[in-house]
Amino acid sequence: MIDIITALSFFIGIILIGVLPFPFLYVFSNLFRFFLHKVFRYRRSVINDNLKKSLPHIDDKGRRHLVKLIYQNISDVFLEGVKAFTMSHKQIIKRHKILNPEAIEPYIKSGQSILGVTAHYANWEWGSLSASGQINAHVVAFYKKLNNSYIDRFVRSNRMKYGTTLASIEHTADTFDDYIGKGTVFVMAADQRTSKKMLKNAYWINFFNQETPFLYGPEKYAKRYNLPTFYIDIQRVRRGYYEVKLSPLVMDPSKLKNGELTKLYAQKLEEVITRKPQDWLWSHRRWKFSTKPNN
Repeated sequence: MIDIITALSFFIGIILIGVLPFPFLYVFSNLFRFFLHKVFRYRRSVINDNLKKSLPHIDDKGRRHLVKLIYQNISDVFLEGVKAFTMSHKQIIKRHKILNPEAIEPYIKSGQSILGVTAHYANWEWGSLSASGQINAHVVAFYKKLNNSYIDRFVRSNRMKYGTTLASIEHTADTFDDYIGKGTVFVMAADQRTSKKMLKNAYWINFFNQETPFLYGPEKYAKRYNLPTFYIDIQRVRRGYYEVKLSPLVMDPSKLKNGELTKLYAQKLEEVITRKPQDWLWSHRRWKFSTKPNN
């Protein structure tokens, strides 16, 4: 019963936010940011702790300003994600533009599948909708299944409406097996916090001055199928508009030692975040586990 009530509230929210023109959406986002930041103090201690350890060169005044921008990013991305349910394909592509789709065309034309690794940076939510119509290939994006089954089915169906396949991370191996020989673009967000049970299999990398466990999934499948791997860099140009650039990370993963591809990804991600830290999801408990377990 609780799931049904939650789902109904979610659907009502979609209707209310969906009818808002973008200028009014961002007025509402400013208000939402204020409540997240000043009233509810959503994960405020997590954000502050992450910033102090990761960007120690920023003084208190600079950190306070950065925290405000981080909350604005969280608010914008959340509301843009809801707004996406009522946006046309034309609107999505206009606002989430891939700058260099030709970077992967030679691989796709030859029937070679590739792997795109990205992060919870800027607006990653629109990616599954914007890829179709800009990339001449089938896109499979992995996601974490939502606890509410009603909302999960709705979100999954909506995010697939323009041609992208959304696959649960619970079925990663089967999904690769099903699509690997079809010139597919696989997309994985690789900056999630590793669960406790996966710590021993995680790759530990110095990331923002801290030993950090990274999920081994992207590297595992890149090496298993020798997939050319690209970093998907999403940058906010201005409010409500994003540009996406596909940057080669490694073209022959089979030649790398274990952990090397993940290290390259972590280095690229740190470089991106350092340039514009406010657009990363600092509210993640990324360093909840900071000590490598004994074997």
